[in-house]
Amino acid sequence: MLVILLVVVIALAGLFFYASSQPDTFTVSRTANINAAPEKIFPFLNDFNMWGRWSPYEKMDPAMQRIVASAASGVGATYAWAGNGKVGAGDMRITTSTPSTLVALDLNMLKPMKVSNKVKFTLQPKGAGTDVTWAMEGSSPFIAKFMGVVMNMDRIVGGQFAEGLGNLKRVVEKT
Repeated sequence: MLVILLVVVIALAGLFFYASSQPDTFTVSRTANINAAPEKIFPFLNDFNMWGRWSPYEKMDPAMQRIVASAASGVGATYAWAGNGKVGAGDMRITTSTPSTLVALDLNMLKPMKVSNKVKFTLQPKGAGTDVTWAMEGSSPFIAKFMGVVMNMDRIVGGQFAEGLGNLKRVVEKT
């Protein structure tokens, strides 16, 4: 019994040490090429009223409560939501809006966990289309590092970003 307890203690200590050695920040990023000019794509990113057409989070909870400020696009535009356990609750504010090039947001999650991250959509002409990159960065407190030992945030969130970019590609290329 003592041996089993000792093995468990050593394993937990190893997990804690490994988690504490992880970086204090994270970045998740995905890119997709959309067969359209940046100026055709930009409004879908810069206007929160357009997000329902492509955002994967909108489909995770169709009953989600949404509040889009009267100014739904450009710097200062805000979007707040409250939904099921998959989408949680939080708000976003556009902090930078450079036509056909960049939309940057402050993202504040309130549920299931309180975190604040920076999100950027960059548009870069490439060939006949545009490379659109969806990136998020933020801090990794110890609890996030520890959870990262068993859950791969890049895989989970990155998969959602890839899905959203795929949705955006379909919507933009259809219009």
